[in-house]
Amino acid sequence: MPREIALRDALNEAMSEEMRRDDRVFLMGEEVAEYNGAYKVSKGMLDEFGEKRVIDTPITELGFAGLGVGAAMNGLRPIVEFMTWNFAVLAFDQIVNNAAKTLSQSGGQFACPIVFRGPSGSAGQLAQQHSQTFVSWMANCPGLKVISCVEPKDAKGLLKSAIRDEDPVCMMESELLYGMKGDVPEEEYLTPIGKAAVRREGSDVTIVSYNKMMEEAKKAAVELEKDGISAEVIDLRTIKPLDFQTIVDSVKKTNRLVVVDEAWPFAGVSAEVAYEIQKYAFDYLDAPVTRVNSADTSLPYAPTLVEEYLPNPVKIITAVKDTLYVS
Repeated sequence: MPREIALRDALNEAMSEEMRRDDRVFLMGEEVAEYNGAYKVSKGMLDEFGEKRVIDTPITELGFAGLGVGAAMNGLRPIVEFMTWNFAVLAFDQIVNNAAKTLSQSGGQFACPIVFRGPSGSAGQLAQQHSQTFVSWMANCPGLKVISCVEPKDAKGLLKSAIRDEDPVCMMESELLYGMKGDVPEEEYLTPIGKAAVRREGSDVTIVSYNKMMEEAKKAAVELEKDGISAEVIDLRTIKPLDFQTIVDSVKKTNRLVVVDEAWPFAGVSAEVAYEIQKYAFDYLDAPVTRVNSADTSLPYAPTLVEEYLPNPVKIITAVKDTLYVS
């Protein structure tokens, strides 16, 4: 039976249910215990599971990420929360050089079942070092799975799948949408890693996005409908492995594609999607694939510049009309 809960509560349920199911699962990170999490995602978990399974760490991302990797190699299933993926840059050595490579460099003798999670991307006026998204950076590394979703139902199901996965998984969330509510079933369920979701069906153009840009894409689709344009909206949910088939099937129907990605334009997720679609659905395209990205610069602080920097419904609508050759 579904009930409406916030994204932060859906993530909390996912972790708590898996910790009850499997005593090898534990959570660690900055402020996750005594403070109930910087964004209150781990609220109440210290009281239920105790300080040996909900662990406050020092402000040392490289150190506690390495601790998590070692624990995973020795049979535990750590969840490592970063206060933001911007701070996780310090831990990239452990994520990229150890977690991602453990299985292959050990000849299959050691797996590394670990989840790295936390908010990614812009969160308002937080400026350059607190507003970056590294989704494509993580997805570029063999051995890592990358998920990024803000629908509470899917976020819960994806996190549960990630905790059970034998590979290291990076989960990119959104600080701005932890309070967003949605219907989440009470019963046990998993959302498969590697499968996109069609959020809105349409016939004139396909709009592909993920994370909080999905909200911008859905707003754009509503406005486009007022102009008689039917947009199909696809939520990637998983970035690595990427579900190209769902996008290809949609493009075969709509013949046009717009990709919305909060990340910088060069060598990002939108570029990969554009490449794969021209490879597998070229004959179905009636216009070039169009991308809507953040500006190719560091994010400024001023609110007017933040608005100019990020993708928004107006930019998406313009891109859609360009690909439809209408004004």
